[in-house]
Parts: sequence; C-alpha cells; structure tokens
Amino acid sequence: MMYPGYYYDWTYILVVIGAVLSMAASARVNSTFSRYSRMRSGSGMTGAQAARQILDRNGLYNVKVEHIRGNLTDHYDPRSKVLRLSDATYSSSSVAAVGVAAHECGHAVQDSEKYEPLRIRSKMAPAANFGSRFGLPIFIMGLIFGSNEVLMQIGIWVFLLAVLFQIVTLPVEFDASRRALDMLTGYGILTRQEVDGSRKVLKAAALTYVAAAAAAVLNLLRLILIARRNDRD
Repeated sequence: MMYPGYYYDWTYILVVIGAVLSMAASARVNSTFSRYSRMRSGSGMTGAQAARQILDRNGLYNVKVEHIRGNLTDHYDPRSKVLRLSDATYSSSSVAAVGVAAHECGHAVQDSEKYEPLRIRSKMAPAANFGSRFGLPIFIMGLIFGSNEVLMQIGIWVFLLAVLFQIVTLPVEFDASRRALDMLTGYGILTRQEVDGSRKVLKAAALTYVAAAAAAVLNLLRLILIARRNDRD
C-alpha cells in the first residue's frame, strides 16, 4: 500500500543519494582492504597477535581477543571487554588486517581512558536503536491517519535519535584510527611504508561512517520536508 506524499515525490532523491553514498563507500572499503590484504607485514604478526601486543602495551590485560565469523565484522565490546576479529583479520598478517585490529584496539584504549565521545555513544545506543526501528514507522502512521501532525512530529524526533548517534560515531571512529596508526608506528609493529597502507584502509573505512551519517541526515531532511508540505496542505 502506497501512502500519498511519501513514496512518489521529488524528496525520494534524497534517499537515493544516501544509498549511493553508502554503496560507494562500501565498495571503496572492500576494494582498499582487498588490495592491502595482499601486502604482508614485515613483522609477520597476525591481526590477533598485533592486537594482543597493543593491548598489553597499554596495560589492557583483561581485554580478550576472540575470533568471530564474517568479513570485516571486527568490533570491540566495551561491556564484556572483548575485542572480536573477523576471518579476514584474526589470522592474517597483512597490512590491512593489522591496521583493522589496531583500530579496534583504539576503541579499547578509548574505553580504558573513559574517552567522552565513546561514553556518550554507548549511552545513546539503546535510544538510537529505538529511533532507527520506530522513527520511520511512527512517521508513516502519521501519514496513514490523515496526516496526523503529532504522530509525524514524534516520528521525526524519534528518528533524530538515530541520526545523532551516527554523528557522534564520527569522532569516535576518527580518533580510534588516529590512535591505531600512532601505536602501529610507535610500537614498531609496522614500518612507516606499511603504516601508509593501513592508513588508506582505515581512511576508506571511515568514509563508510561518513556516508552512513550523511544518509541518515538526508532521510531526516526528507521527513521534515514531507511534514512541512503536509502541514501547508
């Protein structure tokens, strides 16, 4: 069932732009990671070994390093203090794998230092999940029930929670990458030439977060434009 004023209007181009940005960023990170996954580090360290060394050098002996299935599903879990590395990272000694592992270690160091943007993002996570799941449905309900302005406004404000989370994520990810590159060089895990390859991988990965934030903002803008148009009508 199609809802007048929501699907067939010019604002849909905002969604298309956001989708294109996300796909382009995803394609770039995959191609960049693939390229530098063929460049082996001179130290021969795997992603898991590099992660363990970085964590230990920062006194984070309590943080475990575990293997997780998937491709580029790497992440740090601040609740359980576990750093999980994917198939492409855990056992690989490539410049790309070591760079990604170091990036996740950057998040662990942020957590240990109580890095404020990370703490804010963690506190926002439940509300952001709620916003991403229910913001749009609430807004559409407002359209279904005769352009109910109250429901549409609630939908916009709820969706805004997800948008803010995406924006707060940016400094967290940028800082983790900066820390990662500094540690890789400072601890002698990679040479300066190898670090340059890791930098390109992490830069490409950062673009996926920028694209996600841009897409969220564009979707929010679309909801606002539709709400204003329905208000005028």
